[in-house]
Amino acid sequence: MSQSTISLMLIVPDAHAAFRWYESVLGATVLWDLGSVMGISVGTSPFFLHEGDPGGIGHPDTSPSQAIQHARVRIELFTDHPAKIVDHALLQGATLVAPVVNESRPWGSHAQGSFLDPFGHLWSVGDHSPLSAHHTDI
Repeated sequence: MSQSTISLMLIVPDAHAAFRWYESVLGATVLWDLGSVMGISVGTSPFFLHEGDPGGIGHPDTSPSQAIQHARVRIELFTDHPAKIVDHALLQGATLVAPVVNESRPWGSHAQGSFLDPFGHLWSVGDHSPLSAHHTDI
């Protein structure tokens, strides 16, 4: 069987403005740039920005509560410093959905919080603990 990769394409009103935000908050880098469509990466995770969807969830006129209600995907970011990322996102215009808290999980403690970025995308930011959990831990 061939190896597969899953990635996301985020619909945004302005790809370059969105990239600058993701660069500032998440340390994103450009893979390629076609103007209204960009390939970017956070760490080893590539994803894409695409201008479009006026009036949709990615539109800046959509209220945070509407965007959360209509969100069908939550983007998960695993990092060594979830609170630092969430705090920085809030300073850069994100809306807090849930503060970073430590919760007990079957594999141990897990720190996680979430925010809605200025483009209407829901991000969950947590430590690496779920990625190192094994089925025997659960």
